[in-house]
Amino acid sequence: MNTWQDLVTTSLIGTERAPVPPVRIPGLPVLDNPAGSDTATLGPSGLADQASVLADPAEALLDRAALLTAARRAGRPAGHAEPLSAAGPDPRPLVGAAAGDRLAWMLRGEHSELLTEWLAAATGRGWRVPAQLLPGLLDRARRISPADPELRRLAVAAGGPRARWLAGLNAEWAWAAEDAPRGDDAWRLGDAGQRRGYLTALRAAEPGLARDLITASWDAAGAAERAMFLSVLAAGPALGPADEPLLEAALGDRADEVRSRAAYLLASLPGSALAQRMAGRARRGLRLETGPRGFRLITSPPAECDAAMRRDGIAPGPGAGRSQLADRTRLMLEVVARTPLRTWTEAFALGPAAILAVPSGDWAPVLFVGWSRAAIAQRNQDWMAALINAALTGRPPARPAENSALSQLARRADPALGAPDTLPGPEPGAPLAVRTALKVLRFRYEMLKELDVDDDRG
Repeated sequence: MNTWQDLVTTSLIGTERAPVPPVRIPGLPVLDNPAGSDTATLGPSGLADQASVLADPAEALLDRAALLTAARRAGRPAGHAEPLSAAGPDPRPLVGAAAGDRLAWMLRGEHSELLTEWLAAATGRGWRVPAQLLPGLLDRARRISPADPELRRLAVAAGGPRARWLAGLNAEWAWAAEDAPRGDDAWRLGDAGQRRGYLTALRAAEPGLARDLITASWDAAGAAERAMFLSVLAAGPALGPADEPLLEAALGDRADEVRSRAAYLLASLPGSALAQRMAGRARRGLRLETGPRGFRLITSPPAECDAAMRRDGIAPGPGAGRSQLADRTRLMLEVVARTPLRTWTEAFALGPAAILAVPSGDWAPVLFVGWSRAAIAQRNQDWMAALINAALTGRPPARPAENSALSQLARRADPALGAPDTLPGPEPGAPLAVRTALKVLRFRYEMLKELDVDDDRG
């Protein structure tokens, strides 16, 4: 039988080059249908709109498209259908009412960027998602998972057997209905998401075995998969000295993203050779001076990106079209972002909040972004809290890079910062980025608090 797609194809080719297909219109009597039978063709007689086709094929094409559109929207007569099989049992308890309501808000777009965190927390605590929210969850996972590779896996895990049952009824959710390979088969035969899930679980249970698997698979992996290996290492558990040889070797990788990720991981590894090299550059580029008006940070950015810096993951600037000062500013930012944060507290003998309060002139935005990136990469909650507090009470962030850094801090900082009276409220007239960051922290605090509540379900 000719279909809607046949009409579309003819409209693209043109009625001058292709005949108008005799599409059957559901609900019309056979004699009034453009196609009297499944095999009807355009002939000298037998079709109700034969004259209109001969007069104006384009008009007939549009008429048939309009009729078929109406028929498709109206549905079709009910036929015989076999009863659906029941979804498998899920013994896990349901999330509380407040947590379910919050998930519904997120699926409607409120702080949807935190959906992965909510799902990870819920599955980690052994909860399951309300059945009525599963279609929306599966649809969102289908649409945005390329930007968040964990979302599909977590959506299926949170939905359990009912999510897989629903996926069998909708071709767009087929990815959730597939029987995922388990154990070693997930690594050998799985897709990218399944391999990542296997490696993540192995890293959590046996960090050494996961590292050995990455090392053995490194040369055969593509650049995207090598970057995935490093992102799994970054997610946890904490890196140790045994991870340094793998990461140091990755500094020589041919892919920029791999080198950059390896550099950030090495910077967060206490005592690593790269951390020491970055600390040396940082101490030469930023010093604390005492003057008549108190302390002041003096910045001396690197003059150029030499071979040693490139080896440590700092890429050369784009060159043409940029001023020398702009490139030196970028180099300073990259050095600060890769420097262990204890470098500053040890060199200045001050805590994070005190360092952030020291005037740094025009370099303040650069240092804020660099320290924010370092705090996130190194999971340093003291610095994250100090940076957020500085944005709330001191010089508000004004540049796009600062706003982006503050947004990332709000998503990575300890959610306890969002508890009532923990942080000061933003000053009147505070920038939108500051007010949004505080809202995200408060949202995360309430979100995880709800999942920790042990509801009495009778």
